[in-house]
Amino acid sequence: MTTVDGLWYLADEASQEAAQAYHRVTETYEEYLERTYHRHVSRGRFRTLAERIRRSGAPYGAHTLVIDPDHRLLLVRHEGVDMWVLPGGGIDGSESFREAARRELAEEAGVDASYDGLAMLTRVEISCSGCDTWGVLPVFGARAPSTDPSVSDPDGEISEARWFQMDGLPADTRDREDVIDAARAMS
Repeated sequence: MTTVDGLWYLADEASQEAAQAYHRVTETYEEYLERTYHRHVSRGRFRTLAERIRRSGAPYGAHTLVIDPDHRLLLVRHEGVDMWVLPGGGIDGSESFREAARRELAEEAGVDASYDGLAMLTRVEISCSGCDTWGVLPVFGARAPSTDPSVSDPDGEISEARWFQMDGLPADTRDREDVIDAARAMS
């Protein structure tokens, strides 16, 4: 029951932190794409995501959309979701979203990039039986030289990093059309 396990309270606290994170990001950055995703998850997954949101405002951390001089995009293969995704992940301690995105990019692809600002800000609405919350998913835009990526992911979730032409992103790229739209807006 929701009243017994306090999930509704956790969801409320998470929503409050998400609102604060959203306002911090929108007051800092201009000219980015905004999207909203809806996720219906199991009760256990809801608790995990709500706890992440309560800590940082972000259920999935911060990510980076990297473009090289040839207008190729950098993607990493995430074995946990069996998809190509933008490099990124969780917030450690008091890291800012941008600091977390930069650290994750280094770990997952070994690429040093010059950050341009925010490419996309997504509101992720999460629900499970009778509970709802939301969080932010900031995706930073960056540029990097055409170097060979190298994976050194301490979590062991990323198996490969590779550059792709915008019109040649794999079909199993997470949020493929939104990634393409954000990359084109950066070009």
